[in-house]
Amino acid sequence: MTIDQQRKRRLASFIREVWDEGDTDAADAYLAESYTIHHDPGDPWDGMTLDLAGFKQRVAMSRAAFPDQRFDIQALFADGPGIAMTWLWSGTHKGDLPGFPATGKVVRMSGATVYLLDAAERLTGHWQVTDRLGVYQQLQQNKMATG
Repeated sequence: MTIDQQRKRRLASFIREVWDEGDTDAADAYLAESYTIHHDPGDPWDGMTLDLAGFKQRVAMSRAAFPDQRFDIQALFADGPGIAMTWLWSGTHKGDLPGFPATGKVVRMSGATVYLLDAAERLTGHWQVTDRLGVYQQLQQNKMATG
């Protein structure tokens, strides 16, 4: 197995364990001491550098409204210190969001994320684009349908 294949497999494990399953303690094995969200418009943490505890809090808060969320990885591309991942995401809206009470309906979005790694193969941050407008529109439609 090549180094790029190992790195892709490691990133896929991180996504599954930490983001899909919500095992924030598993992040210890994947993250560097600090993690920077370089570009993620609409994300409350955009532009921030987090320590491990801050990253775990981010995961917990992000999963609160969609506790069954899942990332379906479409493709992984490794190059230099980065791995690009295209993905489809879905989660059932089970927790309230500001202005959007839980509806129990599935919400979906797509995106692309470039994860950055250090020499020890630990994640140091990401650069991401997602369809947050599409999520907002789905939440609005679901609110109107159940309201």
